[in-house]
Amino acid sequence: MTGGYMGKMLFVNLSNGKIEEKELTEEMARTFIGGYGIGAKVLYDMMDPGVDPLGPDNILGFITGPATGTSAFGGSRYTLVHKSPVGGTWNDANSGGFFGPELKKAGYDAVFVTGASSKPVYLWINDGKAEIRDASHLWGKDTKDTWSALMSELNDKKVRVVAIGPAGEKMALMSCPINDGHRAPGRGGGGAVMGSKKLKAIAVRGSREIPVADPERIKDLNRKLRISMKSGPLSALVTAVSEMGTGAGTGDSALSGDSPVKNWGGVGLLDFGEEAAKKIASAEGDKYKSKKYACFGCPVGCGAHYEVKSGRWPVGETDRPEYETAAAFGTMTLTSDIDAIIKANDICNRYGLDTISTGCTVAWAMECYEEGVLSKKDLDGVELKWGNGEAVVAITEKIAKMEGCGAVLAHGSEAAARKWGKGAEFLQTVRGIELPMHDPRHAPGYARTYQFDPTPARHVKGGLGMAHAAGAPIGDKHDYKTTGFLDVLLTTIQEVQNCAGFCLFVGVAFPDGAQNDYIEAITGWTFKSQHSLITGLRILNMRHAFNIREGLKPADFVLPKRAVGHPPLSKGPLANVKLDSDRLARNFFNFLGWDMSTGKPTLGSLRKLGLEEVAKDMYGDVV
Repeated sequence: MTGGYMGKMLFVNLSNGKIEEKELTEEMARTFIGGYGIGAKVLYDMMDPGVDPLGPDNILGFITGPATGTSAFGGSRYTLVHKSPVGGTWNDANSGGFFGPELKKAGYDAVFVTGASSKPVYLWINDGKAEIRDASHLWGKDTKDTWSALMSELNDKKVRVVAIGPAGEKMALMSCPINDGHRAPGRGGGGAVMGSKKLKAIAVRGSREIPVADPERIKDLNRKLRISMKSGPLSALVTAVSEMGTGAGTGDSALSGDSPVKNWGGVGLLDFGEEAAKKIASAEGDKYKSKKYACFGCPVGCGAHYEVKSGRWPVGETDRPEYETAAAFGTMTLTSDIDAIIKANDICNRYGLDTISTGCTVAWAMECYEEGVLSKKDLDGVELKWGNGEAVVAITEKIAKMEGCGAVLAHGSEAAARKWGKGAEFLQTVRGIELPMHDPRHAPGYARTYQFDPTPARHVKGGLGMAHAAGAPIGDKHDYKTTGFLDVLLTTIQEVQNCAGFCLFVGVAFPDGAQNDYIEAITGWTFKSQHSLITGLRILNMRHAFNIREGLKPADFVLPKRAVGHPPLSKGPLANVKLDSDRLARNFFNFLGWDMSTGKPTLGSLRKLGLEEVAKDMYGDVV
């Protein structure tokens, strides 16, 4: 097998207890790289369309990339894939930490879980051996206590664990697994899928060496990357993230129009204000910082442990909120109480909840309450007013425990609006999932990404949105003339980066061509810009094909009007901004050769990408 891969995938059937190893061929690795590329291929081939996302036939995959666990800087990532129980779409979610590298060291590039157990279980993978074990004694524990219990049970402090908390056990649609106690493949309901299978956790331990083709070249690339991090065009961003995490710019984002405010209906400068913005930034929260930490092989080190020993919520050791978390619980709810945000983040990490969807659902309920759509009685007596941090914590706890109104809200704002029959006019969702915390009115490319990436409402899928948010010098962000080409090109680069197992915040500092150079050094392949483009297109089309086969069409993915300025805000930095999101989508679809009505790629483009089986499914036996 080529460098960067262990050459094996593990398939575990929880219905009958069968565990089987399958070869990861070099052909599949070259064709789909890893991560959600391989995940999309496996799920498309092995799953029938129309399966219940919370039924035994949904397949759950944990997949690494060739960079994962190697000496290449930033190679910490793995991807969780499955059919989403939120919107019935393809779903992938990415996480760092140490779980992915440890899985590789244990001998596997991926683990796919099928079926469902009749009782709680966990999967123990130890240096090429795997077994299903009883987890009844772990059921009900939070994610951190589960990790601690498994370290004790397995008599190994270095065991790495991905686990669900009580929210996932109860199949809350906003639930997610947590690895290493604080890292999460957060979006799309993966925790609920694990809960439906009664899979409490996967514990891994490995000591195997991950082969690479050219270790000296990797060292040289790492050296050049360090230089770029210190003096490259985005060195200031990398330095800020290293010192204060992804929340380094939270205060600035709240005022610039980057962060959505007041459930996407407000203006940061006016509704939140400069003093409030300062209070939710990492600089304020870092008064509790006890220790900095980094994911595997990361020279940035954006994480930090907090120690909160006193006050209203003395949570003890916890973790610094990420930018998305601080914005979702902060600007979205007009909460400037950093202690409340830290507490809400801790609840989500322990119970296993997506902080973006949870914070946004609280913001939705808050607007419904303020507008008289939801009553105090509907919310179990909680006075959910704008800026009430204690109310934010109270509702978050109810969601985590699925108690009272929390049992409804735990499935997300759109599900809650359907259940209660009110509040739909305030939803900020695409296909059931809440939008993330970068406003397309500030970075227009995100409109297309949120709407038409195969996993909707994602902010880390490349394209023009990320370039706009980073301030890349690519011309007028409101000029639509060349958006199709640039959007596709930047998307394919990110597809490869994600699937290779690289971290985004290391990737932004890559010198020109470094991503492809790393892949060559790791694998031994020839991998130039043209290979990256074709591979990225293939992966994007494979994920997209999953949704087409599920019967989904472009018309099924609708952006909320507020997010694109319909009507536009009258004040602030985003005043009078009104996006033509339809044109952004048309430019993207036209460049890819996707039909705007059916969503289908052309037969010719599928064949050029080598997706013959997909072409046959869509067009039959056409000569």
